[in-house]
Amino acid sequence: MTGTPERVVVTGRGVVSSIGFGVAEFAEGLRAGRNEVAPLTAFDTTGFAYANGSEVTGFDPAGWLTRTPVDQLGRASAFAVAAARMALAEAGLDGAELRDRPGHISVGTADGEARDLDALAADTVARGAGTVDPALVERAGTHRLSASIAWELGLEDVTAMTFPTACSAGNYAIGDGLDAIRVGDADYALVGGVDAVCRRSFASFYRLGIMSPDRCRPFDADRQGILSGEGAGILLLESLTSARARGATIHAEVLGYGLNCDAHHAFAPEEKSIQRCMEAALRDAGVRPGDVDLISAHGTGTKSNDVTEIRAIKSVHGDRTPPVISLKSMLGHTMGASAALGAIASSIAITEGFIPPTVNHRTPDPELDIDCVPNRSVAADVRIVQNNGFAFGGNNAIVLLGRYEESR
Repeated sequence: MTGTPERVVVTGRGVVSSIGFGVAEFAEGLRAGRNEVAPLTAFDTTGFAYANGSEVTGFDPAGWLTRTPVDQLGRASAFAVAAARMALAEAGLDGAELRDRPGHISVGTADGEARDLDALAADTVARGAGTVDPALVERAGTHRLSASIAWELGLEDVTAMTFPTACSAGNYAIGDGLDAIRVGDADYALVGGVDAVCRRSFASFYRLGIMSPDRCRPFDADRQGILSGEGAGILLLESLTSARARGATIHAEVLGYGLNCDAHHAFAPEEKSIQRCMEAALRDAGVRPGDVDLISAHGTGTKSNDVTEIRAIKSVHGDRTPPVISLKSMLGHTMGASAALGAIASSIAITEGFIPPTVNHRTPDPELDIDCVPNRSVAADVRIVQNNGFAFGGNNAIVLLGRYEESR
């Protein structure tokens, strides 16, 4: 690479979530503080004392697929493909226009098609390995989350990557696409994250004792843990040169990102590592802490995560810490989709001029001492957003998004 790296902008966004499909419905749900929680239906919850979550309802993959037979995609892959089609539609493009251009696809996930893996395991136990459905085996591969987007859109000159870095994977994917464009390897990138509610993930968090019995209450003194969620967020990134040439509407600019892995603990977040990740993201973006108007936190609603994250935020932002919100209060923990949906929500905050709330908030926690924008969205002039994503194993990823300005 020679010269100045390409600036990278967001020209399309696709959302499958429990509070709405597409950017318009998603933005409306964020503004209203919508929170759809109900008993889980994805699997038999017999034996669990409680099993509530935020599932996607009313999703019909046939409404989004034109080239791929519906039965060839698992639920997560179908979410990802639908969100990718939404992103292209918002950008005013289709697969045919991108077919001969070098592109990049990066999708992050925690569980992949674990719902299909659960079914395969159940069939194997009940009837033996020789009776499993080969079609189910084929569609269960995690690589299909990104490859299915290429297949459905007929893209022939792309690199397709799947990042299994769990709850920070959406930000990993965004950073990967950002690099591919700014070093000149790709003209565009379809990036984001996806996960579907499954028994394996729910049972793991339940056994760890961090599954809330009713609602997710990030930053609340009485918070009890996470709720299962699901969905997909896919962003279309383009070089600024490409976006300008076709007169595209620019929803945000991806300013930079930071990654690290502290390998501190399998489950517990590490404050200094998160602090270093924030500092790396700010350096890459060329942004000072005082320039950040909003932080979309990882904000799981567990006792340890919220305290550790806020301490790290304050170590970087100090007395000028901006509002800190958690979308998981509305969406549940969408695992690999969470950071990608956070990035899309960040772009909405920038373009629509409001800060989404942290809902279900009842009692402030004096140990945290932040403005979490409790329960109701507020109007705000948002220029730069820091979007946090952290995962088990110390996999940290943070993306900075900003309002597009001609000169920067």
